[in-house]
Amino acid sequence: MNPRMRCTAATCIASVQLVTLTACGSLLPGGESPSSPAARKGDDVTIGLLLPEKDTARYEKFDRPIIEQQVKELTGGQGRVVYANADQDAKRQSSQMRSMVDDKVDTILVDPVDAHAIAPSVRAAKAAGVHVIAYDRLAEGPIDAYIGFDNELVGEVQGKAILDALGDDATKKSKVVMVNGSPTDPNSAQYKEGARSRLALTVTIAKSYATAGWKPENAKAHMERAISDLGVENIAAVYSANDGMAGGIVQALKEAGVTELPPVTGQDAELAAVRRILTGDQYMSVYKPYTEEAATAAEMAVRISQGRNIEFEAMTADRVDSPTAKDVRAHTVVVEPMTRKNIESTVVKDGIFKVSDICTPKYAVACAEAGLTED
Repeated sequence: MNPRMRCTAATCIASVQLVTLTACGSLLPGGESPSSPAARKGDDVTIGLLLPEKDTARYEKFDRPIIEQQVKELTGGQGRVVYANADQDAKRQSSQMRSMVDDKVDTILVDPVDAHAIAPSVRAAKAAGVHVIAYDRLAEGPIDAYIGFDNELVGEVQGKAILDALGDDATKKSKVVMVNGSPTDPNSAQYKEGARSRLALTVTIAKSYATAGWKPENAKAHMERAISDLGVENIAAVYSANDGMAGGIVQALKEAGVTELPPVTGQDAELAAVRRILTGDQYMSVYKPYTEEAATAAEMAVRISQGRNIEFEAMTADRVDSPTAKDVRAHTVVVEPMTRKNIESTVVKDGIFKVSDICTPKYAVACAEAGLTED
């Protein structure tokens, strides 16, 4: 686990207090005081938003609209968001970023398809005076900041959940299949490392796969291969790095004739995964409050665009290293494991889903058994 990715309670509280106390202050990067009001910009800011794909439901359903709404609210309706989605094409994303630089946006929020491939575009943006904030995935190059989650902790939470689910059966005889995320996403390696740190000493990791593009169909193919190689009866649990892939994994297990599924992990608390957890097809997901992540990212982008650097720095009190930069400013958001027991206190409580969204007639019995009812 990387302790530098952590925001301690004291740091977080101090950051909030600093934002409150310095709402009217500003520093230039490097800590210099502005020499004139010209260092500040008003509410007419333009924020570029580059998201990587549409297969993961959260991006179009939550991230984009929340960021757009937050920018609007923070700027009294004067700020605007220019949006593009790369559909898992790194070259397309680089082209989209160059277009935003040419259009002279103030700040770009980029969730990179390929963290390494985006680096030249980040350098070009910085040379043109455009701020760049890496969103959810840590981009290489001279970014101003990164906002995301403690990725190794996410993996640890998933790994611990597998051990909890296996209980006394968690021994070296227990074979676990790991279906990891995309090799071009730096988060994937951190999720994997965190999960392995929990699993490797207790169970046997019998198979481990990298899943191109985070695609469910690729995850399904990996699971089919693992079933063929190991025998379905010998698979004690499946580590799936996210919920979309968990769907493909569950499908492969069912097509292989499994009726009592082994524990399968996930991440993102997607609606389909919440329902699978209710019915027992998926054991858990990692609830990442991406509404908080998106809203905070929007505020970071607006504040740095306005030159309100004391506020920006207060929001980015953590530090993270990328392969090309050290001590990058960061804001980390806390995650929580979600199982059948705490659906109501996570995604329902935070307004991600209503009970009526989850508990359609098909899932009415499972919802009732879980005590998930509308007020």
